[in-house]
Amino acid sequence: MLLAKAITVFSPMLIAALGLSSLTHAAMSECAKDIAIKITGIYENGDTKVHYDYCENLHDGRGFTSGIAGFCTGTGDAWDVLQEYKQLTGSYGDFSSMSDTLRKYASNESSSTRGLGNYCKVWKSLGRSDKNFQRAQDNIRDHLYYDPAEQASSGLGARLDVTQGQLFDTAIQHGTGDDADGLKALIKDTNKSFRSDQAGNSGSTLDINGHKVDEIVWLKKFIEVRTDDLKHPKEEENQGGNYWASTTYRTKSYSYIVDQGEYAWKNSVKVLDNDGRPTTVSCSK
Repeated sequence: MLLAKAITVFSPMLIAALGLSSLTHAAMSECAKDIAIKITGIYENGDTKVHYDYCENLHDGRGFTSGIAGFCTGTGDAWDVLQEYKQLTGSYGDFSSMSDTLRKYASNESSSTRGLGNYCKVWKSLGRSDKNFQRAQDNIRDHLYYDPAEQASSGLGARLDVTQGQLFDTAIQHGTGDDADGLKALIKDTNKSFRSDQAGNSGSTLDINGHKVDEIVWLKKFIEVRTDDLKHPKEEENQGGNYWASTTYRTKSYSYIVDQGEYAWKNSVKVLDNDGRPTTVSCSK
């Protein structure tokens, strides 16, 4: 069984299987994307800075967690970053001595950090100063998480930035694979709740299982489903140390955004930080 942070492609057949439509979709602007990334940065690192040099062992069954999207040695996405880095530079650089071990741990989905004694030291050093390493992280974040979340939003016909931001944050934490805690499963579980039309005042209507559902009504239900999954993850790999249950500040923050009526993002959005305090996230694009 794959760990939660796995990737899949939201193909037309998959979109149909999830009970989604192919309605007109409004892609996020560069400014809104920047805000979404910064909001997730608060949950991942406690602030809106871009932490290319972040690295630590959270003891959550995923090995070392590092970089701008919490790339993990035990789920394979950290290895994807190194593969991209090699494509850009021609080598693994200072990771070369660890490359065989990292490849093995990614392939076996191992939580072990044995043989990776200098991993965080190297990651932090390259993350601070190597533009190619930073670019590699940006590329893999978009490929593995932002783009699939955008595809899921498109399948829903979502038009509101708050929905797309929430799906991106879910992709980062839960992954986009086939496991029971992933983005795809949470969308499917949310859609099961709608057996009739559900009106609202968001100005955007989704076609869910043939029913007209207001986008914010759908989003509130999705946040509820995701919160329950954080408290009671289905996959054994995500139950270690009760870590996920301690991260419900992510969904509380998005509920706050919804309650503030900040559906479409212009230059800034008010959110809750990890301690529940209101803070403003601004676009720098």
